[in-house]
Amino acid sequence: MSTSSTPSTPSTPLSTPVDDDPLARERAHLSSSRSALRAMREDAEALDISDVTANWVNAQILERQIGERIKALADLSHTPLFFGRLDYLHAPGAEQAEGAEGEQFYIGRRHVHDGDGDPMVIDWRAPVSQPFYRASKKDPMDVGLRRRFGYTGGDLTAYEDEHLSDPAETARTSALLQREIERPRVGPMRDIVATIQPEQDEIVRSGLGGTVCVQGGPGTGKTAVGLHRVAYLLYAHRERLARTGTLVIGPNKSFLHYIEQVLPALGELTVRQGTVDDLVAHVEVRGTDDAAAAVVKGDARMAEVLRRAVRSHVGRPAEPLVVVRGSRRWRVPAHELEEMVRELLERGMRYGAAREALPQRIAHAVLVQMERSGEAPDDRVQDAVARNSAVKAAVKALWPAVDPAKLVLRLLTDAEFLAEHAAGVLSEEEQRTILWAKPARSVKSARWSAADAVLVDEARDIVERTHSLGHVVLDEAQDLSPMQYRAVGRRCTTGSATVLGDLAQGTTPWATRSWEEALTHLGKADAVIEELTAGFRVPTDVITYASRLLPHIAPGLTPVASVRENPGFFDLRPVTGDDEVVAACEELLRNEGSTGLIAADARIPALAEALAASGIAHLSPGEETTAETRLTLVPASLAKGLEYDYVVLDEPGAVVDGEPDERTGLRRLYVALTRAVSGLIVTHAAALPPQLA
Repeated sequence: MSTSSTPSTPSTPLSTPVDDDPLARERAHLSSSRSALRAMREDAEALDISDVTANWVNAQILERQIGERIKALADLSHTPLFFGRLDYLHAPGAEQAEGAEGEQFYIGRRHVHDGDGDPMVIDWRAPVSQPFYRASKKDPMDVGLRRRFGYTGGDLTAYEDEHLSDPAETARTSALLQREIERPRVGPMRDIVATIQPEQDEIVRSGLGGTVCVQGGPGTGKTAVGLHRVAYLLYAHRERLARTGTLVIGPNKSFLHYIEQVLPALGELTVRQGTVDDLVAHVEVRGTDDAAAAVVKGDARMAEVLRRAVRSHVGRPAEPLVVVRGSRRWRVPAHELEEMVRELLERGMRYGAAREALPQRIAHAVLVQMERSGEAPDDRVQDAVARNSAVKAAVKALWPAVDPAKLVLRLLTDAEFLAEHAAGVLSEEEQRTILWAKPARSVKSARWSAADAVLVDEARDIVERTHSLGHVVLDEAQDLSPMQYRAVGRRCTTGSATVLGDLAQGTTPWATRSWEEALTHLGKADAVIEELTAGFRVPTDVITYASRLLPHIAPGLTPVASVRENPGFFDLRPVTGDDEVVAACEELLRNEGSTGLIAADARIPALAEALAASGIAHLSPGEETTAETRLTLVPASLAKGLEYDYVVLDEPGAVVDGEPDERTGLRRLYVALTRAVSGLIVTHAAALPPQLA
C-alpha cells in the first residue's frame, strides 16, 4: 500500500510537472469534474418546458421534477465529489477477453458526465462501483488498483493505493479510512459513503423485495447503513419507489434533525422522515400513561379487543327489507339479509369496505328478483337500488358507521363495554389498569396519551385500509411496543422495511425481547436478521467498559469489538461538585470537535445553571453545533442515536435511578456510555453502579 499526502511532501515536490504528479492529476480531475457538474446544473436550469407540456398540471409536475434535479446537482463545497478510484485489469464484462484493456472509474456520491456524456464520476451505487467496497487481496474482483482520497475541507490533499492484484503487496489497514472514521464530528450526522465496509455494503445492496433487520451495537453504523440502503434502493428502483414512496422513522425529532442531511448529501431529496407519533397523529396527545397502563395498551392483544369492539356494531336483521320502485315492491327476506351480513363478516374485509359492499349485495338480490319477473335491469338500475332510501336505512341499521376515536374513547371509559370485548383477552386487573379514572366528554377534550393514539390508528385500519409505502426504514426499533410495530407494519404491507436497532439499548418497559417476535408484529416474519459487531465509532476502552453491562441487560448478545486503531481517551473521575463537572467539559472543549454533557434528566437544570455561571454556552439535542458553540447538554432520555467527539457522563448512578426499574436504568446507562467517538470522562460523586465493577 502506498500513500501520498500533500504536494509539499518529498514524494510530490512543488516543482514536479502536473503530468508527472499523481496528486496534481487527481486535483485536476476534481476541478474538471466540478466544472462538469456545474454545466449539468446549468443545463437543467436552462430547460424550457413551455412547448412540451399539454396543460398546467403537467407543467407544474415537470417544473417540480426539474427543481428537484437542480437541487440534486448542487456542488457541496465541503463534501468531496469523489472519494475513490478503481483501476480494472480488464474492461467490465470482458474479463476473459484476451488483451482487453482495463478501465478507470472515479467513485463518488453522484454521477457526473462531461459534455460528450462520458462519465467523470460514477455513482457509488452503480454495479461497477461495488468492488470499491468488496474487493480484497483474497478476492480482487478484477481490480488492479484501489485508490482512496483524503480531503481537508473540500480540498484533495492525499491519496492511498492498494494494489489488490499484486501478490507481493501485503494487506494493510487503510490510514485514510481510519482517519475518515475518526474525523471530528461537528454539526449533524454525515454520510459514511467513503467508509462503508464489506459487511455493511452487503446489507446496503440487499434487494427491495425483502425486509432486513439489523442488530447492531453502539458504533457499528446501523443507522448509516439503513440510510444508505434507502439511497441505494432509490437508485436501483427509482421509478417504483417514486410511485409508492419511502419513509424513515426515528425515535424523536432531535434524532431526525441529526440525520436529516445524510440523504440530501447523497442527492436524495424525496424521502419523508417522521416518528411513530407522527404516523398516528389522528388525535391530539396531551396526556401520559403510567408504565403499567402503557404496557397493556401496547400489547398486541389490544388489536383483538379493538377488532371485537368494531365488529360488535354489526346488527342482526329482525324484519325483511322492502324496496319500492315505481309501482313494484321488492321484498328481501330477513334470513337473506342475515346471510349477506354473515358472509361479509366471514370474509374478514375492512369494516368500511364491507359497509360499502352491503348495499350492492342487497341491490343484486333485488335485481335477481327483477330478472325472474321478466325485467332486464342493467348496472345503472343496481346502482339506483343501492342508493334507495330503504336500502340506505337498512345498511345504517345493520352496519352503522364507526368513528375510530369515539370507539377507543368508549373502550377506555366504559368498563362494561371494555369487559364485553376484552373477555378472555385481558385480565380484569389489566382492564382496570387501562380504564381512565376521569371520563372525557368528547374526543377533542380527551387527554389522549401516545399509546392511545396508536390504538386509534389500529381502529382506523380495522375500518379502512392504511396506505402502504414502497419502503420504510425503522430506526431505534428496540423501543417500540407490539402495537407500534403493527402501526409501522401497516405502512409497508405491500412494501418492504429495514429495521435497525440494538436489543441492549431498549429503554422502555415494553422494549423488544427478540427480533423474531418484533418482526412478527411488524408483519414481516420472513425478514432476514443481520448482526453488525464491528465497532467503527466507539473507542476500544470505552466500549470495553460499557460492555460490562451486557450480561445484566442483554445476555447472549455479542459484545461490539472496536476496530479503531486509536484506543481513544477514557477516564473515571470522582468529583465533589458541579464545578468539577463543568471543568471536565472545559477540558474536552480544548480539543477539536463536538462535546456532549450527558446526565440524568433530573440533573439537567442544575448543570445548565452551572454552565451558565461559568460562561459556557451550550445547545440542546437537535440544535446544530457551530465553531463557537460545541457543547450540547443532553438529558439521558434523549441521548439515543446521537454521537459526539467527546462526552462527559455525569453521575451514572443517577441515570440508572431515573428509570422505573433497574434493567431499564442500566440500558439507559449503556446508551449514555457509548455516545463518544474519541473520548469519555465519567464524573461521579455517588458510588458507581455495582454492575460496572
